[in-house]
Amino acid sequence: MNIPRKRLFWAVALGHAVNDVFMSMGPVLLAFLSSTTMGITNTQIGLAIGLQQLVGGFSQPVFGLRADRVGGRWQGALGVAWTVGMFAIAVLLVALTQNYWLFVVPFVLVAFGSGAFHPVGGMHAAESDPAKVATSVSWFFLMGQLGLAAGPLIAGRLLNAASENGTRDILTAMTQPTGFLSYHVSSPASLTVVLILTPLAIPVAYLMATTIPALAAHRTAHPPRVKSATDTSSGFSIPYKAGGLLLALVILRSLATPGSVSFIPVLFEQKGWSPAEYGMITSSFWIASGIAGVYFGGLADRFDRRYVLAGSMIACAPAFFLLPTVDGTLAFVLAIAAGGLSGGSHSLIVVLAQEMMPSGKAFATGMALGVIFGMGALGSLFIGSLADTVGLGTAFQVVAVAVTLSGFLSFMIPLQQRTLIPVPAPGD
Repeated sequence: MNIPRKRLFWAVALGHAVNDVFMSMGPVLLAFLSSTTMGITNTQIGLAIGLQQLVGGFSQPVFGLRADRVGGRWQGALGVAWTVGMFAIAVLLVALTQNYWLFVVPFVLVAFGSGAFHPVGGMHAAESDPAKVATSVSWFFLMGQLGLAAGPLIAGRLLNAASENGTRDILTAMTQPTGFLSYHVSSPASLTVVLILTPLAIPVAYLMATTIPALAAHRTAHPPRVKSATDTSSGFSIPYKAGGLLLALVILRSLATPGSVSFIPVLFEQKGWSPAEYGMITSSFWIASGIAGVYFGGLADRFDRRYVLAGSMIACAPAFFLLPTVDGTLAFVLAIAAGGLSGGSHSLIVVLAQEMMPSGKAFATGMALGVIFGMGALGSLFIGSLADTVGLGTAFQVVAVAVTLSGFLSFMIPLQQRTLIPVPAPGD
């Protein structure tokens, strides 16, 4: 496996991990709130997560344009700091008020930090090794997936500790004195997670601010394309057929990732699993997604991406279809299969968008991720509403049908688009 070694790559990769730790704690916290005195519904869970994903998704192209123009050094660093700080505020508000709507406001605003960071991180990850773009971007997303996996695991264990001590009142669970004084994961106060992890934003934001190049240095290394009067190959020109097919593929795929993953904690909470258990299975989903992404990224640098995309989407459908029907160890196996096979194509979609718009990679990254997360947000709203109508198990089986269709759409993307990703020469 070709592990990136550039300082710049690891600055944005660590930023990705910290950002996504905090972004992924929300579904587990919401699942816990749904079974406590707050008693929120699946629709309310889908609304909170959907609004957050919409804000994060649709802000990313805007932040991407800004990063292409001003360099993104401070945008990336402050984006991570915003994500962490706003999540801490959301946790404090729900602990002190137990009011769903007061919690939702900062919970949604968290996404602006993520929206600011991702275009900057994706651009610099891709440029760290032009000969292995898909591989580098897949490692960047692996770091994010590890963060997504760690968040539910940590939150689930903290909330489970509160439950085991007889604390089902979220206010008590989050504000017991031990939560402010103890740095042990076994503390029966989920507010400890803020005390432990919030300081991580400081060194990571500092590393990004001192490593990401200023605009002048970045343009010297990567001069923008100068468009002449007869130039029709602008970096922002997207082939309509390829772009339309990719958009349709992403819309259907986003029901699976990230749309359905928000309801994995809810699915297994309804089966009687503890917060630690459904936090762990959600983490397994994300870890599998990241590891598979590195493998698929390597394949995409050597083979036809259409087949990689199609294979991952079609193969994950049975796992999503069967997941609501199983329990125990088999549930973990299917969650890992669903996460790995559906999430493995994440970096390939971003690389394809970047190569379609070579003069605006931050914008392309923001646009691709914006569509992925924006459609995932709508998918969360759809799944939540469908679950309240026909049941969450049936909703997951609808997702299985959607990802199968997305796999077949991959075959329809014009073959010439495959030449946009550079293939390393033998021995590289």
